[in-house]
Amino acid sequence: MSSPAVLMRLVASAYCVAEKAGAIVRKVLHSGELDIVVKTGANDLQTLADRLAQQSICASLSRLYPKITIIGEEDLAAEEVQEDLIESRQAEDILTKSCPGEYSELKEEELVVWVDPLDGTKEYTEGLLDNVTVLIGIAYAGRAIAGIINQPFYNYQLGPGAVLGRTLWGMPGMGAFGFQLKEVPGDRRIITTTRSHSNKLVTDCVNAMEPHEVLRVGGAGNKIIQLIEGKASAYVFASPGCKKWDTCAPEAILHAVGGKLTDMHGNPYRYDANVKHMNSAGVLATLRNHDYYLQRVPQSVQQNLKSD
Repeated sequence: MSSPAVLMRLVASAYCVAEKAGAIVRKVLHSGELDIVVKTGANDLQTLADRLAQQSICASLSRLYPKITIIGEEDLAAEEVQEDLIESRQAEDILTKSCPGEYSELKEEELVVWVDPLDGTKEYTEGLLDNVTVLIGIAYAGRAIAGIINQPFYNYQLGPGAVLGRTLWGMPGMGAFGFQLKEVPGDRRIITTTRSHSNKLVTDCVNAMEPHEVLRVGGAGNKIIQLIEGKASAYVFASPGCKKWDTCAPEAILHAVGGKLTDMHGNPYRYDANVKHMNSAGVLATLRNHDYYLQRVPQSVQQNLKSD
């Protein structure tokens, strides 16, 4: 029996690492000591949970896979990471799956891991806990090829005693796991968009889609989950602001179920180690009918948002 491919081992590790990060995020909230730091403004926050979760993810993965490149959202000072933050387990059921042929020979040094330790920090500080996710995306040759999303507070509305949290993962060419794929009924256009980063361009673009309903929620990971669970038909965000660590993991899962994520011009984003972090030309993501939405992006949006 040959040992599992590097990519499958990394995904199996990232699954457990994402669960550990989710547990850290819950624990910090439970402690009540969020220790909020304002980064660039009121909508760009960092908490103790962001810092500890990123330390846990980066230290755990780099210890197991020293040659991968890991890019995390938070700029953290290099410091000794406490042992209780390290996760070394792997998801056994992932290790038993066979790696898609095109990825079976990949080496550690060819892989780039994009980490958002806590997507939806603002919502986290405001108690909108279903918006919060932990994102670990894996890229090869500039493409998102695997994604893991942990939702630390999944089920929190059920009240005391509910088992909190779930982990979704996916790989184009293999499929996606941890959720029930659903589509919005064909004739309804439900747009999900930003909750805290809106402006005229963002709103004009949403309206151009002629939506029956508009959802305004936090977190890029959360919005992609809405697409794959049939709660929204398109995620429309006509603005810079989203970063590569926000979209890498969700894009891989979306692609694994036949969806699509592009900028406002229909171009894919690249996830190489040296790319700029900002998704400057906005985000358009759909489970189905991507072209329908792309054709309705106003010219004003395309002129304002230049592709990289």
